[in-house]
Amino acid sequence: VQLQASGGGLVQAGGSLRLSCAASGRTFSRNSMAWFRQAPGRERDFVAGISWSGGSTDYADSVKGRFAIARDNAKNTIYLQMNSLQPEDTAVYYCAAVSIPLASLTRRDSAYAYWGQGTQVTVSS
Repeated sequence: VQLQASGGGLVQAGGSLRLSCAASGRTFSRNSMAWFRQAPGRERDFVAGISWSGGSTDYADSVKGRFAIARDNAKNTIYLQMNSLQPEDTAVYYCAAVSIPLASLTRRDSAYAYWGQGTQVTVSS
């Protein structure tokens, strides 16, 4: 079972990036999934999450209105569209899937059993 995150890179402030997270080895179509991020010297923080059906989403206050999470269960992939990026968005971004199918969307990282390897996002001022 593998989650492969991609799409990170270097962008100027105000720019956009789209992250992707493709799952392989099993389907996550019944698992809520999320993006977390970790900046140097800081704890890993919840960024955005999406329920297994895609009907519910949740965003950290710091990204609300700028980021959008989506999923394509047919492709076993989730996305994070990031607009109006700021230097404080610089971090390694991780995708994750909860361990229990059909479980509610949550911000608790302890509920996520499957993690991608991370993709670096760097925003220059």
